[in-house]
Amino acid sequence: MSIFYHEELYRSNELLQKIKDFNITICGAGALGGNITESLARSGFDQLKVIDFDRIEERNLSTQPYQKGDIGAFKAKMVANNLYRAVGARVEAVVKRLEENNVHKLLRGSDLVIDVFDNSVSRKVVKGYCIDKKMPCLHIGLAGDYAEVIWNDLYRVPSDTNDDVCDYPLARNLVTLATSVACEVITTFAAKGLKESYTITLGDFAVKRFE
Repeated sequence: MSIFYHEELYRSNELLQKIKDFNITICGAGALGGNITESLARSGFDQLKVIDFDRIEERNLSTQPYQKGDIGAFKAKMVANNLYRAVGARVEAVVKRLEENNVHKLLRGSDLVIDVFDNSVSRKVVKGYCIDKKMPCLHIGLAGDYAEVIWNDLYRVPSDTNDDVCDYPLARNLVTLATSVACEVITTFAAKGLKESYTITLGDFAVKRFE
């Protein structure tokens, strides 16, 4: 029986064959990126690359898919290693900081780019490159009890400064809710080419279309 038996019953074998070869680059392997990579791999996506230069810290364990024994290791490498052990997924791990001088090398060949970076400088680089190359790009972000899943043509970078702040309130339930919405948006795009954007608020459990 296939690892993706239940997914195949819901999606169809035809769709699983289609997403298997769909090339996705995930920019970031933290709360959003790590969980999105895991969810996609466990759903049948087989061409995944994850870019992140950060190491795992103890405070990451409540919201990110890592274990105590992973502390100190590179996030990108550990999410790839863990998913290979779990479901045999061969995720490409890139331990580099994405910048203007390497963005072309890191993102080229992607059918879809997922931006889940935690700072505006990197988000701006990804947005600009994908606009220039006409490459599909989906941005997912969190703030307080709010999350958004927005395609590049509608997305606005929050600021022009490097605002990577690690000490902020974050509920695991918001992370998992945003991850679920994002992965369904990604699957819909891979299957049908449809681009759907959403906002999410945890306090009232509201998932609304973003126009």
